Amino acid sequence: MPVELVRNLIKKEEGIRLEFKEANDKLPSNLFETICAFLNREGGSVLLGVKDNGSVIGIDETKTKKYSAEIASLSNNKNKLDPPFILYPSVVEIKNKILIHIQVPASSQVHKSNGIIYDRSSDGDFKVTDVSKIAELYNRKKTHYTEGEIFSALSEKDLNYNLLIKAKNLIRSNKPNHPWLELDDKQFFVASGLYRKDYQSNKEGFTLAAALLFGKDEVIQNILPHYKIDALVKIQNTDRYDDRLVVNTNLIRAYDQLMEFVEKHLPDKFHLEGKTRISIRERIFREVVANLIVHREYTNAYPASLIIYNDRVEIHNANNPIGSGPISVENFSPYPKNPTISKFFVQLGRVEELGSGLINVVKYLPIYSPGSKPQFIEDHVFKTIIPINLKGTAVIEKDIDAVSDAVSDAVSDAVSDAVKERLVKELIEIYRMNGMRLPEIQDKFEIGRATAQRDMKVLKDIDFIEFIGQPKSGKYFVSKPLKKIIEKGKS
Repeated sequence: MPVELVRNLIKKEEGIRLEFKEANDKLPSNLFETICAFLNREGGSVLLGVKDNGSVIGIDETKTKKYSAEIASLSNNKNKLDPPFILYPSVVEIKNKILIHIQVPASSQVHKSNGIIYDRSSDGDFKVTDVSKIAELYNRKKTHYTEGEIFSALSEKDLNYNLLIKAKNLIRSNKPNHPWLELDDKQFFVASGLYRKDYQSNKEGFTLAAALLFGKDEVIQNILPHYKIDALVKIQNTDRYDDRLVVNTNLIRAYDQLMEFVEKHLPDKFHLEGKTRISIRERIFREVVANLIVHREYTNAYPASLIIYNDRVEIHNANNPIGSGPISVENFSPYPKNPTISKFFVQLGRVEELGSGLINVVKYLPIYSPGSKPQFIEDHVFKTIIPINLKGTAVIEKDIDAVSDAVSDAVSDAVSDAVKERLVKELIEIYRMNGMRLPEIQDKFEIGRATAQRDMKVLKDIDFIEFIGQPKSGKYFVSKPLKKIIEKGKS
């Protein structure tokens, strides 16, 4: 959880979505009653190390690892939380005090703590024992969270088990000691909420979320004939499109395909965060793409889309809104539209935690496109608008073909095909980035300085690039002759 959000939380009073708790010698005895209540109602945040009145007292720094491990372990313990809902808390420092933040999303299932159902109101947690109130809680979950609908006829043969292997590998690379990795396949699906039992109807089986995450393509289309994500580039041909990708596969592959589409058409910028070089494009659009996937209302036939224009990227998806109008860091409360899918993407490492998407886009967009501010608009169709300036830098397949043909014609036959292919990629990247320094070329293509210098000499000799600026800070730019070739390829 970003520190800024925690700072905002401690300025508020406790309420239906916020609880303060002290944690001196051990975890609070009623911690999981609150977690259970949040899961059953609207989700919320628990801050350990804060008094009821909002005074920050902190917790013993030497106990943070122990407390965090206990929370993760107990949230996955059926005796403590049934069904389990694994949670990973964040440790933050506020006013020179250490706090633990536990972000609890609303769940699509009804949970118990120590065998008792808890719900949440503005006054705190309360037990739900009345049969009619319990039925009301189950019905509300069933109608609001369609991802949890059980499909009894959906069987193991309808799922792609190669994807299960991939998912476990992603989870392992994100959290090597993740408890799900010790489970067999059936237990894995149960623990992740993808296989469940409805205790009202006695119906049992895989859920819609399971079909969307692991279903074979034809199975998903059979369940949701309208399901697809339309990715378009509308820069040259705004009436139709320059390039198009129709995604109608499972959500794990859909994420990969959409990210590849973004990488193909949007330039990148590398940025030092501390001593680590990061891809700004990746930081922004992994959040945008993940949010489209995990917060979409899949039973709504409205088509989801990601459209790249020359001055912005727009993302539209059907939504089950909890409000209406623009959302900002200051006024939003993280609220999952598909808690099980959202939780699964967190375990895969493709989402940091609920609410991180908006924070990261706001943080990194000004670096990627100076002066730009994203827009997030909540309604029955959720809209995300990312302003950027791509005039003259978008690259489509015809551009790549034109550059490849030009390089083949201009470069000596003595140059190997592998080197020619790398030269084409370097030219395309220089064009997309509107200029690159030599170290950036080295990092991007994982080549040594001598190789990068040799490549640039070849490209300068055939008049495809030019160097502008001081020797240490200058950049290589695509030359006017090559720009003409690319523009001709666009026509």
